[in-house]
Amino acid sequence: MFDACIDYATLARFAAGIYPFILQSDLYRYLIGAGGTFLVVNTLLASWLAKRKIRVEKPTWRQMGREILASLRTVLIFSLIGLAIAVSVRLGLLTVYEYPAARGWPYFVLNVVVLIVAHDAWFYWTHRIMHRPRFFRWFHRLHHRSYNPSPWTSYAFDASEALVNAIYLPLALMIMPTSILAAFLFTGHMMLRNAIGHCGYEVFPARADGRPRFDWLTTVTHHDLHHARARTNFGLYFTFWDRVMGTEDPNYYGEFARAVGRSLTGDEVRSAADRRSRKAAV
Repeated sequence: MFDACIDYATLARFAAGIYPFILQSDLYRYLIGAGGTFLVVNTLLASWLAKRKIRVEKPTWRQMGREILASLRTVLIFSLIGLAIAVSVRLGLLTVYEYPAARGWPYFVLNVVVLIVAHDAWFYWTHRIMHRPRFFRWFHRLHHRSYNPSPWTSYAFDASEALVNAIYLPLALMIMPTSILAAFLFTGHMMLRNAIGHCGYEVFPARADGRPRFDWLTTVTHHDLHHARARTNFGLYFTFWDRVMGTEDPNYYGEFARAVGRSLTGDEVRSAADRRSRKAAV
């Protein structure tokens, strides 16, 4: 129950004291996630991964500079939502606890899994809505200026899109009490998958026949096709929603095979599409 006798001065001091740490955490997450992916995949391993480069051309330095500037604004918005979470916890409106096993380790594991799976659903549906013509200009146009994305693209959002992405976590915390470690693992996973998904090199493993080894995960090719064509492949972590809703690019398997050094025949592509359809129908 909200306490009408709040000591606002104490609350303000708490917020002022904790905000620099929240801002620093969000900034480091972006710099380590996007910067680390760029350093490892796009720089150190670029020659070794050359045959898995999805597109011939590389993102320009000018584009990446614009992406970093936009991402710093996203970091600011994320940190302000993080501050709102911290203040809400202080007021007893949300439950975030320190000891990860306080509710048992099975709950901890379930907590992390639910946060990730629910976020994938949140992202898919908000992403599709933002692609509607009436919303695209105001929410998602900046992100798609990166037609050929880089790891720095991962946070390059309009302010409105950054806010939509940021409010997922407090909404989730209203429903599911979460430990600090579970929240850390969720946000770390979010950042890393996001950066890798924009790196431009197909780093996910392939089967001998050229199809994705883990077909239930979105690969780099999967999201790269979204930046190339924009009308398909709206998922973030998993292929589930795209397949159930029929929004996966029909050329995905062929493009993935090409990215890993093998071209599927027309019959193989159709066979793979048929299998996906049957799986989605089950």
